Amino acid sequence: MPHRKAKPKPIPPLSASVFEQAWGSQRAPQPSSSEAPPTVSPRWLLAATGLAILAAAVCAWAALCLLVWQGSWQLLYHPAAAVTRTPASLGLAFDPVGFAASEAGVPRLRGWWIPAGAEARFSRYTVLYLHGQDGNLGDAVEALAVLHAVGVNVLAFDYRGYGQSQFAHPSEARWREDVESALQYLTGTRHVEANTIVLDGRELGANLALEVAAQHPELAGAVLESPLESPLDAIFADPRARLVPAHLLVRDRFDGTAPATGLRIPSLWLASTAAPGQAGLPAKSGAFQLVTSPKTLVWLGPASGANSDIVHALSRWLDDLPNQGRHLPG
Repeated sequence: MPHRKAKPKPIPPLSASVFEQAWGSQRAPQPSSSEAPPTVSPRWLLAATGLAILAAAVCAWAALCLLVWQGSWQLLYHPAAAVTRTPASLGLAFDPVGFAASEAGVPRLRGWWIPAGAEARFSRYTVLYLHGQDGNLGDAVEALAVLHAVGVNVLAFDYRGYGQSQFAHPSEARWREDVESALQYLTGTRHVEANTIVLDGRELGANLALEVAAQHPELAGAVLESPLESPLDAIFADPRARLVPAHLLVRDRFDGTAPATGLRIPSLWLASTAAPGQAGLPAKSGAFQLVTSPKTLVWLGPASGANSDIVHALSRWLDDLPNQGRHLPG
């Protein structure tokens, strides 16, 4: 008999329970319905939020400190680059000058030399004019014409950052350096005797003139036109500066106390129109009160006649200057 092949036994179907047992190990374990999902503590959330707000506030405060440190000078100084007027606009002869050359030989400071007339009364004197914190030399043309009318030689220049002088952010230290360069130019290049040089400053330039005059007792004298009583108020009174330690961030001071105490040369103080019955500077003008060397105070009249008042006052003061110099305290 032929051999018959055995029929394969049928494979019983897998039940659902068997399938789950075979593949259950491949699936991620599912949390029991009795376990609560993980949560974040409200206290931790509050702490993290508070830290984030604090970090943002610190960053904002640090940015404000940097802003005051780098940009507060713009609240005090207001330089202009374009010089739109020269002494020629008033018929004055002048020579453009440049000095304080850089390593490349380029003058850092630019200004004007206005010689006294041939028969000028005070041609033996040279006035170094220091303009104020606003504009540039072009805004001081009338003031320079007044000095020329007195009969003196005049050197006027723009600080760095002003007019055609080298660009740099103005500061008290740079202003001091620039004046020292101007004095060196007068004595070293133009061979002007130091004891014939008169510093003449206006507004913040007057504060500067007082500082420099206190350091140079060899000069003839100093003219201080409307010095600023508290120049740094322009910075410290700003609302932004009140939020930071501005007194630590701002290096400029223009404190007239020490220079006034140390002044050893005659000084002429020109003040704006006095109040009725007023016979001197306001009581808060401590700088004038502290000066012990020969000093003269002149109140200027209305703006329409201020220039003639300055010519008259400066002429009388220059007439008396040699006598004042003999009585300087030792």
